[in-house]
Amino acid sequence: MADLAANVARVRARIAEAARRAGRRPEDVLLVAVTKTVGPDRIREAVALGIRTFGENRVQEARTKVPQVPGVSWHLVGSLQRNKVKEALRLFEVIHSVDSLPLAQEISRRALQDARSPVDVLVQVNISGEPQKHGVAPEDAPELVARAVELPGLRVRGLMGIAPLVSDPEQARPFFRRLRELRDRIAATLSGHPLPDLSMGMTDDFEVAVEEGATMVRIGRALFGHTQPP
Repeated sequence: MADLAANVARVRARIAEAARRAGRRPEDVLLVAVTKTVGPDRIREAVALGIRTFGENRVQEARTKVPQVPGVSWHLVGSLQRNKVKEALRLFEVIHSVDSLPLAQEISRRALQDARSPVDVLVQVNISGEPQKHGVAPEDAPELVARAVELPGLRVRGLMGIAPLVSDPEQARPFFRRLRELRDRIAATLSGHPLPDLSMGMTDDFEVAVEEGATMVRIGRALFGHTQPP
């Protein structure tokens, strides 16, 4: 557990330093510990170290883990298929990956049907333009957000994005800045929907993301190291 404790302390310090450089409060940045391929015992160690928010990439993997680690907040940070919405709503408090109107509509329908509302969601934007990445195109994001905020049972909290894999974190800065600027432009057109959250930044670039306004950073490897599938 000592290595995990050191990693958690190091990541929290780096988040705090990045926030202070940007004139922000460290407590305004939520650490989402991504537990892809991490087993329940290791997750419980992280809970003992004070982490209370965890992220999973796939519903299939989460269904076995979430019941074994109660009392914490679980976020879905990977893509979501419409046929898995019902189960996702049972497992997760926040969904970061709404990337189409049909998906938003299915979440709304299920939330009302199962009396689980409002469901907190973020709209995923493909800020890198890479075809292999999920997310709505930036130019289509304003319409999707505008339609999603009107759906009953949904609470759209902001945007999520993944920067391209780069050798220097500074190369990711323009992508994070564009996502923040896009969020600001969309929020300015909506009445009563401030879109407070920006989920952006992972192990290789989270400090730059915090400097550019991230309110949630999704970190796995810097906490848990290189893990192998169970």
